[in-house]
Amino acid sequence: MRVSRLYTSALLAQDTPIELDDDNGHYVRSVLRLKKDDAVILFNGDGGDYACRVDEVSRKTVRIAVGQRQERSVESPLLLSLGLGISRGDRMDISVQKAVELGVQHITPLITERCVVQFKGETKPQRWQHWQKIVQHAAEQSGRTVLPELTAIEPIQSWVSSQQGLRVFLDPYAQTSLAELRPIAMQVCLLTGPEGGFADHERDIAKAAGFIPVRLGSRILRTETASLAALAAAQMLWGDFGMVGTTKP
Repeated sequence: MRVSRLYTSALLAQDTPIELDDDNGHYVRSVLRLKKDDAVILFNGDGGDYACRVDEVSRKTVRIAVGQRQERSVESPLLLSLGLGISRGDRMDISVQKAVELGVQHITPLITERCVVQFKGETKPQRWQHWQKIVQHAAEQSGRTVLPELTAIEPIQSWVSSQQGLRVFLDPYAQTSLAELRPIAMQVCLLTGPEGGFADHERDIAKAAGFIPVRLGSRILRTETASLAALAAAQMLWGDFGMVGTTKP
């Protein structure tokens, strides 16, 4: 029987019980319907899993008995950052979810000229929290022991100037492929646009900040396909998708 994994921000230590927060408590109580002494795995981003069991379930409290910590190394040696032009609805949700599964460490939602999503009033923090939940659930499902960082929504102009490592942006009209490049200090920063792609002045801004335009094959990819294809290609070239024993740069 598969044991559920849950992320918690709480400090975890063997033989030190904790109470789950409201969201996790509701999930354990009402969705998973776990009972006293049922097994559950917790992780808090310290690089390990904790074998736990349910100690108490009530309408107000879910208490967990924390067991032994198991060290698990599932993170890629390649440090991947993703600047993601905000797209509509489930396209953005899919891009965030699958980026976590593919091993990204940092995701920044970017406001670009052709971004069709408009933020009014409280919608920006609400949308960010929605994506944060997707990050958390994707990390739980994919077995990651470190929670990727979802940074604040910001304009593309300010984001590009603060990035490090090999910096590339996806451009269907570029002449360079990823295979022609090499990561810098095992860091790669990918920049992808929204549905309408980048405006000309945004391409110029990215190039001025050291971003190299890169083409993924001869076909034009949808925004949610392009970012995931680029992440998978980077992991295959330089990360942990290669066969055991391959030499990394």
